[in-house]
Order: sequence, then C-alpha cells, then structure tokens
Amino acid sequence: MTSKWWANEEFWRKMAVWVTAGMLLVLIALTFDTIPKISVGSERVPAYSVINQRIDYVFNDERNFQVPVIGKEQLLFGKKLNEEEAEAMVTWGKKIIQGRNCINCHTLLGNGAYYAPDLTKAWLDPNWGNSNTREAMMVNFLMDPVTNYMNDSGRKMPNMNISKDEAKAIIAFLKWMSSIDTNGFPYNFKSIGQEG
Repeated sequence: MTSKWWANEEFWRKMAVWVTAGMLLVLIALTFDTIPKISVGSERVPAYSVINQRIDYVFNDERNFQVPVIGKEQLLFGKKLNEEEAEAMVTWGKKIIQGRNCINCHTLLGNGAYYAPDLTKAWLDPNWGNSNTREAMMVNFLMDPVTNYMNDSGRKMPNMNISKDEAKAIIAFLKWMSSIDTNGFPYNFKSIGQEG
C-alpha cells in the first residue's frame, strides 16, 4: 500500500527546508528595511545632539497616542554639546546603566523588569517637579536615592554610588531616550509640565 503525498516523510522534510529558506529571505529583507528606521539620526530615533533641545510629548490624533515633539533649544546642564560630545555623553550614560544592571529593576523600551519605574520616558516624568528643577532633582536622586526618595510605592532604589558626572551622563541618556518615537509606549504616560 502506497502512502498519500501528504503523509510522505520526504515531502515534509523538503517542505521544511523550503519554508525555512523562504523565511530566512523574508528575515533578511525585513532587517535591511528596519535598520535604517531604527538607527540614530533617523526620523524615529533622533541624533544624540537632541539633548540640546526641548523634548515634549503631545497627543497625535492621527496616530491615537502621544508622540515626541522636539522643540526649541533647551541645553542640558546649561552646556551646548556638538554631535560627538553628545554621543560620548549619551553612550557613557548607557554604559553606566548597563554596568549597574539597572534593568534588573527598571524597564527600557519594554526590556527589563517591572519592579521599578519604566525609564523610557523618565526625562519627562512629572515626579521631577517641573522643567526648571528636573536636572538638579535627578542628579540628587541618582547620587543619593535613599535620602532623595520621592515615590510612595514603598520600593526604594539602593545607593549605586553614582558620581555627579555619572549622574549627568545617565540623565543625558534618559533625555535622549525620551526623544525616541516608541509608537506610544509606555501607554498612558503623563508628561512633565514645561514652561514656555
């Protein structure tokens, strides 16, 4: 008795090879399509020098969620950085966050843990008071989170022995992260009040 074509083991082996090869081609095509869209300096991921500008979030009716809006000049710590200086500062801040394993408690772009606040838009978090006090409050908190605790969740950040310069680099990274168009993630985020 001969078996049906759909029950033939050799047929399914060949089919698996063809489907795998086809999906590999699709994955390669999607990768080449995606990389330019998620690279620094693209429409959705601004250049590092965006830390020299005001970043705000505004509800977009067409997209039905909040989107980042890059505004007028608003220097970080009162100093204008060129692209290379901004990249170095943001990269240093990213390395500090990685080195201190911040995602063991926090989330960045949906990756990490959900014990502590999401850091994707931390630069715009209303807990920092207003845009005039934000930088100082963030530096003080990062350098001594135990004394400068301001959350009523009962979850406290341990002192990570962050220096003032390291805190500024972390804040530069967080400001740059806030400028990334994340398709509305995290949802229901309320932005800090900004003057002028």
